[in-house]
Amino acid sequence: MIKTCEFVSPMHPDKICDYIADSILDAYLEGDKNSRVATEVMGGHNLITINGEVTSTSKPDLEKIVKGIVGESYKVIINIVQQSPEIAAGVDTGGAGDQGIMKGYATSETPECLPLEYTLARNLCQKIFEVYPYDGKTQVTIEDGVVTTVVASFQNAKNAELLPLVQSIITAKEYLINPAGEWNQGGFDADTGLSGRKLIIDNYGPEVPIGGGSFSGKDYTKVDRSGAYMARKIAVEILKARGGKEVYTKLAYAIGKAEPVMAVAVIDGKEEQITGYNLTPKGIREFLKLDTVSYKDTCTWGHFGHNFNWD
Repeated sequence: MIKTCEFVSPMHPDKICDYIADSILDAYLEGDKNSRVATEVMGGHNLITINGEVTSTSKPDLEKIVKGIVGESYKVIINIVQQSPEIAAGVDTGGAGDQGIMKGYATSETPECLPLEYTLARNLCQKIFEVYPYDGKTQVTIEDGVVTTVVASFQNAKNAELLPLVQSIITAKEYLINPAGEWNQGGFDADTGLSGRKLIIDNYGPEVPIGGGSFSGKDYTKVDRSGAYMARKIAVEILKARGGKEVYTKLAYAIGKAEPVMAVAVIDGKEEQITGYNLTPKGIREFLKLDTVSYKDTCTWGHFGHNFNWD
């Protein structure tokens, strides 16, 4: 079977936007643990736009936070309003902040319980980034577990230097190094970015289905994030307890309702109901200790496989 997965560095425009969104979330939660935060960030070409809904007693200096990340030369546009009172009414009673489906996954093929192609692409990207801390991408193709093709494109990297670095990290049949040519213009100087756009990288790679909701910039009441974290936790625990090959978990919520409308695990192809967990948003918050998390630390190298509370 042939599988391919990509990964991007923290200086990719989309990931910078994720980092800004989660830095904003952290700032609100630091001043008010009960902050309701849902922000979207778009950036590029010396402009950062922050739009969203926040209800909080905390009043962080968002422009200062953003410029501390991207630099003083950027213009920052902020458009933050309070959370809709209709949504708030459902969340105030302990209900989910939105409807949606969350998927979890765990596999025995790697120590991280993540797909092999995903861990290979991520590991390669991380090690290149240690040498070239710039915008960049990696991609790894495997066939029956054997690496066939590796792609590495990194800003400010000379091919004559990047190729031997990549070869020292991963063995492949074919290497494509900066296949469009060496490049020096990257990050926000080359492209715009948007938070929540690298969902496959944030999750498990393209071979594993996801619910579709983004994580960054959202507090725990947004089950897009907390539910996905819980789905991963359950998948890992079932995998380790049963000794299986792979586990898929599926949760679904209705806005304003605390209990999920679906909670199912598929263990090596056999489906069963998930039991024994408090799957309400508040239950997930307590179980995973989400009020102790530094969210900006979760969004850089994927949200799973780093020994977070949900791994």
